[in-house]
Amino acid sequence: MEGGAGRGLECQKTMDGKANNGDAADRAIPSCCLKARACVPDADAKCHSTVVSGWFSESHSCSGNASKTVYFNNPMWPGEAHSLKVNKVLYKGKSDYQEVLVFESEAYGKVLVLDGIVQLTEKDECAYQEMIAHIPLCSIPSPKSVLVVGGGDGGVLREISRHSSVEVIDICEIDRMVIDVSKKFFPDLAVGFEDPRVKLHVGDAVEFLRLAPEGKYDAIIVDSSDPVGPAQELVEKPFFETLARALRPGGVLCNMAESMWLHTHLIQDMISVCREIFKGSVHYAWASVPTYPSGVIGFLVCSKEGPPVDFLNPVNPIEKLEGAEQYKRELRFYNSEIHSAAFALPTFLRREVPSLRDSSTGHAQ
Repeated sequence: MEGGAGRGLECQKTMDGKANNGDAADRAIPSCCLKARACVPDADAKCHSTVVSGWFSESHSCSGNASKTVYFNNPMWPGEAHSLKVNKVLYKGKSDYQEVLVFESEAYGKVLVLDGIVQLTEKDECAYQEMIAHIPLCSIPSPKSVLVVGGGDGGVLREISRHSSVEVIDICEIDRMVIDVSKKFFPDLAVGFEDPRVKLHVGDAVEFLRLAPEGKYDAIIVDSSDPVGPAQELVEKPFFETLARALRPGGVLCNMAESMWLHTHLIQDMISVCREIFKGSVHYAWASVPTYPSGVIGFLVCSKEGPPVDFLNPVNPIEKLEGAEQYKRELRFYNSEIHSAAFALPTFLRREVPSLRDSSTGHAQ
């Protein structure tokens, strides 16, 4: 399930709360990232997004029968849940890949939820969309060809469209329902699909990249699902090798990289893999997004061997691009100062992720 609006997973758990370690692939995944499995007595038991007494919680409820409901937290952030007051449920449906929920919240406006996980809210979507797009695109001069993996809500497209140098914007999203729902309920994000430079490809991004010409893209932005279950493939070495192949020399990748408060082991694994593949530079950046678990989200940025890329000091500042502020809406979060500050890392993160301590090679900082 790569795609969706960026962050989502199929989350099922055994009734005794223990993950199934029955195969080697599961044993290789840290316990907090294991895809949980459902083992409920009744064949028709279903896991679904939970709205109880007017509140949505970022978890699921599994109903074994009419008299008993078992609630549990998402295994990606065990022991915690973020709740939002629901004014009105606007849409609920199930695609071939995931459950889709849209509701109007009390504090954050409309909210898009995939498989029980908040993808975006109208109030704070700007932080994620602007940072994941402009950190890579403002780090290289005059990007022309860009690929988005996932990003079905259109927000990343909206931000890429600010860059007048860009000639082609490919997007590969696996779930058509996410696109359709976003166009209906989130037009301020889905406006990105209206840009004539955008070419939409509905399908599997792994297969799309395998067929992409070598060196086609100046930048690739991976706005993908959490790396568990079917989406685990998107943080493994073969996928990153495919991404690197599709980039031109000196091309850049920006990949969603979870929370530094919750997933330091995953950040370490991703950096280690990317340092083997990308011979330019590899860095970790982060931004504040209140409705994401722990309130922050990370970005892994990499450059392919070729013209050097200094991610910390943008060479293509979006504020100075002609017409940038007039395109659809003004920037709300990103600026050049925020760009550089995003690479300042807390001491605990440097301690827990050894690769981030090694700045002498220029691969990570």
